[in-house]
Amino acid sequence: MDNKTYARSIKIFLIDGNPNGRMSVELSNWTGKAYKIPRTMVPKSEDRYDLKRTGVYLLFGKDPKDDTKDMVYIGETEEVLNRLKYHLENKEYWNTAVIIISKDDNLNKAHLKYLESKMYEHALEAGRYAVENANKPKCSFISEPDVAEMEEFYNNMALLISTMGFKVFDKIKQTSTKEKDKNTFFIKTSTGTDAQGQQTEEGFVVLKGSKVADKEVPSFKGPQFKGAFNLRQKLINEEVVKREQDELVLSKDYLFSSPSSAAMVVMGRSANGRTEWKTAEGLQLKDIEQKGS
Repeated sequence: MDNKTYARSIKIFLIDGNPNGRMSVELSNWTGKAYKIPRTMVPKSEDRYDLKRTGVYLLFGKDPKDDTKDMVYIGETEEVLNRLKYHLENKEYWNTAVIIISKDDNLNKAHLKYLESKMYEHALEAGRYAVENANKPKCSFISEPDVAEMEEFYNNMALLISTMGFKVFDKIKQTSTKEKDKNTFFIKTSTGTDAQGQQTEEGFVVLKGSKVADKEVPSFKGPQFKGAFNLRQKLINEEVVKREQDELVLSKDYLFSSPSSAAMVVMGRSANGRTEWKTAEGLQLKDIEQKGS
């Protein structure tokens, strides 16, 4: 089957005329519909009759134990608005709810359980958010035609959620294996850094298995490098950077906001990522960017 993606039309309606308020989001030729509702506006949403239908939902906020981490709770319910009101009382961390319902009211309990399980698995796999669910949702048994229908429903739903700015199901993007060699950049130093990375639409990804400098230079602890130094320590503490024998190694692909942030963390010192990251042929990242290739 052709994996080509096609242009899609998405309709966003600002319910309150405010980009920070409630919004509904619809995809052309799809029976689903998404809502984004700030926590403070849940009580006001009695006027949305379709929120009294069955649906799946996500609660987004910050991890109470570490406010640098994003957190999500994933659920399903036979009456969305009542469930959100319940979560106003029993979950404090979240500030935004995203709800997906069917405009033709065609989602039954088995469909909801299937979608909830799939959402949970994909959120864990993507690894961008801490998933707050205490237990793994059980996947319901549905017929083969229903599986095909729910797979399509999930794909459209995930597209809308990502469009709203919540990349909870999006894996960190890399180039294909075929294109990897010419799109991979390297840093190798005498202090132990031996890292590989790729520039993506979202930032700079340092690849799993990259070796990180064992120690920082003293000046890296200065106030001008506080952000990069703290991020390096955070990754070590959370074992995203793990010690393997006598080396520090990246345990998974990690997305940095910029090539320089990535270079400073892996090198343990001040660095300009656009000149430090180089191709196998020795071309600097800045040279590749200027050529537009």
